[in-house]
Amino acid sequence: MSVRNLANMLCLDDFEEAARRHLPKPLFGYIAGASETNASLRHNREAFDAYAFVPRVLRDVSSRSTGTELFGETFEAPFGIAPMGISALMAYRGDIVLAEAAKQAGIPMIMSGSSLIRMEDVAAVAPRTWFQAYLPGEPDRIDALIDRVAAAGFRTLVLTVDTAALANRENNIRAGFSTPLRPGLSLAWQGISHPRWTVGTFLRTIARHGIPHFENSYATRGAPIISSNVMRDFGRKDHLSWVHLERIRQRWQGNLIVKGIMHPDDAAMAADAGANGVIISNHGGRQLDGTAAPLHVLQQVRERLQGRVPILIDGGFRRGSDVLKALALGADFVFVGRPFLYAAAVGGLAGVVRAVELLKSELHRNMALLGETEIESLGTTHITRK
Repeated sequence: MSVRNLANMLCLDDFEEAARRHLPKPLFGYIAGASETNASLRHNREAFDAYAFVPRVLRDVSSRSTGTELFGETFEAPFGIAPMGISALMAYRGDIVLAEAAKQAGIPMIMSGSSLIRMEDVAAVAPRTWFQAYLPGEPDRIDALIDRVAAAGFRTLVLTVDTAALANRENNIRAGFSTPLRPGLSLAWQGISHPRWTVGTFLRTIARHGIPHFENSYATRGAPIISSNVMRDFGRKDHLSWVHLERIRQRWQGNLIVKGIMHPDDAAMAADAGANGVIISNHGGRQLDGTAAPLHVLQQVRERLQGRVPILIDGGFRRGSDVLKALALGADFVFVGRPFLYAAAVGGLAGVVRAVELLKSELHRNMALLGETEIESLGTTHITRK
């Protein structure tokens, strides 16, 4: 996408529409869809409509800042880029693009454990990147993966814990997406009918890097994305428990964040096990269909934790006003996923930089309209339930 076309992107939703046209239907469906009826996906967006602002006026807001401190670091905004699997299939070197854009913008990016680029390559480009892991089912593999993440130089490990079983992603199947990817006439037609993606992402990747593999599920390289072994390679996780988290806490010396928390008691148990923070998340609606929106359980989790560890949140964020509502309700930080991957798909690095700038500018403008100068000053007095 040209610089001129990027200038026509006025909000994050604009990138979604552009990506719908740019990406083959199976790939767009993989990003956009969720599990079963998409109820949780809808809940995430609808949750923001339940709250309204109560702005203050005639307050000097000329010195306002979106700067935020988290885990001893200062970020330029109270939001970051959430982990998204197989990003390199959507945008050429997608994980590196997202990490580089985050570095330029001064915000964190979480690299997905389901990525197709080696974690070491991303860490070399953007050392402040966080790494998100899906735990293997065997203790020795867990230890080896944790050691590899540490050796790569990551200082923050995000452990996703809401994947005890594979979700029913029937929407992916309807869109034509499968794991492993199965070449066929339908997939070939999608490539032919989307030449910019085919040449700029797919063929470019094959020519320079070969068939994509799942690079970071274990300490060693995983299966290629077209392999029939892909599903078996992910292994069972339904036996994992808090004992495994405690084992990881003993081995991992950096920041440990537990992602996929929805119940206040689980948030407290994560803190008891030594987690440095929790991410309230329903996996973008991609796991248990019908799960509540993270925004609706935020205050309960805040009351249960009583400030013991920072509370991070994701799920349906599209506007600066969405970010402000979460912060006012008690979140310390927000993560945004799908829109940034759409931006990477259609605009590469420049697209993601543009998307981050749009969200940051909305946040900065809305802080003035709300009557506040600092992120830390936001609270429940700024918001009301409709």
